[in-house]
Amino acid sequence: QLQLVESGGGLVQPGGSLRLSCAASGFTLDYYAIGWFRQAPGKEREGVSCISKSGGRTNYADSMKGRFTISRDNAKNTVYLQMNSLKPEDTAVYYCAAKASRAGSSWCGTRTYEYDYWGQGTQVTVSS
Repeated sequence: QLQLVESGGGLVQPGGSLRLSCAASGFTLDYYAIGWFRQAPGKEREGVSCISKSGGRTNYADSMKGRFTISRDNAKNTVYLQMNSLKPEDTAVYYCAAKASRAGSSWCGTRTYEYDYWGQGTQVTVSS
């Protein structure tokens, strides 16, 4: 059974940092592009960042550039999202998602419909 599990969320003060993890079980992430998404109360789910299956390509939403860093450790079957300089508007449930990529592909995307497998999410709250 393919499963993605997010962890690392919590309560942090503005300006603080968190590192989210997305661990896969039941399949190897080597063949999957991974996206991070978030959904705040009353808002649509939005793309945060993505990374190709090899890690050679990454992409970020404009408001996250320079603050968030996505990375992956295929040996640990885990993708990370390092979030620095957090703001109250970053408060949301964060989700990771996986999409199988063709051989040789460097694709990754930040649209929800592009992904096939989703985790349950982890809450991030930025507040003083």
